[in-house]
Amino acid sequence: MYMIEAIIKPSSIDGIKSKLAGLGILGMTAIECKGFGKQKGHTERYRGGRMDVGFVPKVTLKVAVTSENLDKALEAVTTAARTGNVGDGKVFVYELSKVVRIRTGETDNDAL
Repeated sequence: MYMIEAIIKPSSIDGIKSKLAGLGILGMTAIECKGFGKQKGHTERYRGGRMDVGFVPKVTLKVAVTSENLDKALEAVTTAARTGNVGDGKVFVYELSKVVRIRTGETDNDAL
């Protein structure tokens, strides 16, 4: 089992959700956040002056998947989020040692 953590542009959420649903992966968590990478923030105008804003709006998506679905889910996330522009985001993958569904007590793959 793996956790896919993707930091993406907010506009990419619907496309990712649709692609994952098409694979039968229905659960995810979305967390609004701010950050920057190579784009180094952006510039806004306020009362006629320019201001450098250090952070841009992002969304962190967390999706737990089985080992069998990992490559398909990664492909779905990266293709749906890719615009080819700076700031498309990053994806991190890490192993899960245990998963428990609280309501039923199911564990591991059954809990996903």
